[in-house]
Parts: sequence; structure tokens; C-alpha cells
Amino acid sequence: MQLEVPRRVVIGVSLKMYMGLAQTKSWMDALAGVAADALPDGVDLFVIPSFLSLRDSRDSLAGTPVMLGAQDVFWEDAGAFTGEISPTMLVEAGCRMVEIGHAERRRLFGETDEVVGRKTAAAIRAGLVPVLCIGEEARMEPAQAVDACMRQFRAATEGTDPAAPLLVAWEPVWAIGAAEPASPDFIRAVGAGLRAALGDRAATRLIYGGSAGPGLLRQLDGAVDGLFLGRFAHDIDNLRRVLAEAGECVSPFSHAG
Repeated sequence: MQLEVPRRVVIGVSLKMYMGLAQTKSWMDALAGVAADALPDGVDLFVIPSFLSLRDSRDSLAGTPVMLGAQDVFWEDAGAFTGEISPTMLVEAGCRMVEIGHAERRRLFGETDEVVGRKTAAAIRAGLVPVLCIGEEARMEPAQAVDACMRQFRAATEGTDPAAPLLVAWEPVWAIGAAEPASPDFIRAVGAGLRAALGDRAATRLIYGGSAGPGLLRQLDGAVDGLFLGRFAHDIDNLRRVLAEAGECVSPFSHAG
């Protein structure tokens, strides 16, 4: 994944475990059509299906600029680790990035900062771009949210090459699926704080997730580099709308750094 200066808008979609193999294949075929006729210049798009759909997704997206990612990874390249998927396997399957440390993994499977850090290091070692998920659990003031998120970030990236490409997905845990999501003012304030704190990592991009949808991106004034979408984008027409908006926002995102 080439992360360029001036900054490009980044849009990502996670399918989580909502779609079976046939439905995922149909969605990916539709996505390939969107990428062919509706992906604006200056917009990078990535998608993260389930493990079992990676091969079909790679085939559907062949010849398109859409980047393929996986939803998790183990920290070793090989060995007696039943049920796990190594970073080298993901590379062989056509992945260019991998999601690490999502709030659901932390909550449901007990992933600690140490585990997230080991996975992040393994992904970078294999040449994958980590989509590193960070986010405060409760509502708090922007400065406190920045501190909480940066503690997670530092724990995950300690000892890694600061020049390695990294995509940080900031998702306030309290805002995921919430009836009252984070306000644009709050997102702008925390986004600016995170950007400042990440300033020495030139190859790092910051995207926002947490009940993200159309209309939000243009309200953020370049505070983040893009959006990480969930179920909203499972409707391909909704994704098309967000991509069009992202294309309109390329210019405000174009700043050096």
C-alpha cells in the first residue's frame, strides 16, 4: 500500500461475519464494478472480508485498485497453533493489509495490548500494512480521548520501525452502533490531537470509524484521512455515495506531512 504525500483519502470496509461465502462473492463482484466506474482519483479503497472469502475476493478484485485485507492475524509465521492464520499466509492469499486490535477482539477474546503489539510487529515484518484499531471505551473530553488512544497506540507499536506504513483506525468504543454517535466537533478535536501525537510517523494515516456514513467526511475538514465503514457499506449503493463524497474531499486532505 503506497501512502503518498499529499495525503489521499482512505475508505475502508469491514464485512465482519455478516456475509456467507456466496453473498461475499456477489458483493465483491459488485465492488469491482464500483471500482471500475466510481472510484474517484485520490481515493484509496480497501476491504476486509472473512478468512474463508479471501481467495474469492482476491479473484473478484483482480485488476482493480481495491486493496484486500484480513480481519485478524497470528504473531508467528508457522508452528503448532491450531486454528490460527499467519501473516505469511495472508500475504500468499493476496492480502496487503490486516486489521489488528479491534474492540470486539479485545472484549470478546481477551486480546491485551501485548497481544495487539505482537500481532502488529508480525504484520509489519511480513510486509503487511496493519490497520491498527484504537479507541476510548467511554465518553470523555477530547484531550482525555487522545491520551487513552495514544496509550494503546504506543503499546501496539513499541519497537516497530517508525517508517513502516501504518493505518490507524480510531473507533471510539462507545460510538460503535450508538444511537447518538460522536459529533463532528468531537471527531475534529480528537483527530487533530491524534495527528499531532502521531506527527513523527510520516507513513501513518488516520481514519475514523464508529457509526460513520455519508455527509460526515466533508464535516471533518481534513482532521482524519478517511473513514472505516461497517454495515452501512454492506449496501453497495451506500458505499458508492461515500466514495463520491470522498472524491469531493480530496483537496482538503491534500496537505504535506
